[in-house]
Amino acid sequence: MIINVVIADDEELFRVGMVHILYSDKDINIMFEAANGKELLDFLAGCDALPDIVIMDIKMPELNGVEATKIVNKAYPEVGIVALTTYNTKSFIRNMIDVGASAYLVKNSSPDKVLHTIKQVFYKGFYYDNQVMKIINQAGASKKNTADKSVFDDSFLTPREREVLELICKQYTTHEIGEKLFISPRTVEVHRKNLLEKTGVRNIAGLVIFAINSDLVPPIIIE
Repeated sequence: MIINVVIADDEELFRVGMVHILYSDKDINIMFEAANGKELLDFLAGCDALPDIVIMDIKMPELNGVEATKIVNKAYPEVGIVALTTYNTKSFIRNMIDVGASAYLVKNSSPDKVLHTIKQVFYKGFYYDNQVMKIINQAGASKKNTADKSVFDDSFLTPREREVLELICKQYTTHEIGEKLFISPRTVEVHRKNLLEKTGVRNIAGLVIFAINSDLVPPIIIE
């Protein structure tokens, strides 16, 4: 299956390097290169078929990656966004995840890690490594201690939905969840759809953040 990718980064030399890396994988097709968030949004508004993945820089002219991610996540929730930036501080990571990034990488990541992340987002809907997941867990714990925390009773989710949700958060695939719970992949997808509807989020990355922030799952440790 071909993964269609768009690169949004204002550094031409970096885009050239990314194109070279991505074209080394036969499963990836580069649809477009944008120099800023505005060019990205213009492309998405006019394209016949949306990309599967957008590789998004943070600091860009005209429209930065944070604002562009926020808009894309709202208008095109089916598009996975991989933040790829020089910034590696907790505040930048939390900000990009909060606005809808499906993964977060720094620009000194290895080519193999970039390719792995793209495929994880394509097949699972998100990919947060241990560093990112630790930050998400910390943010969730902080929000639970505030006065305006969300509270859900035990009937909000069925026991099976909670099991599926926790495995989604642990980044298991539909097939792997089915095997662990002894249910069919189709049944897993039904539970996934119900979880999205009940929580009111638009994609799997949003579901994971919602679940952790709302204390619907215990702190997630990547196995």
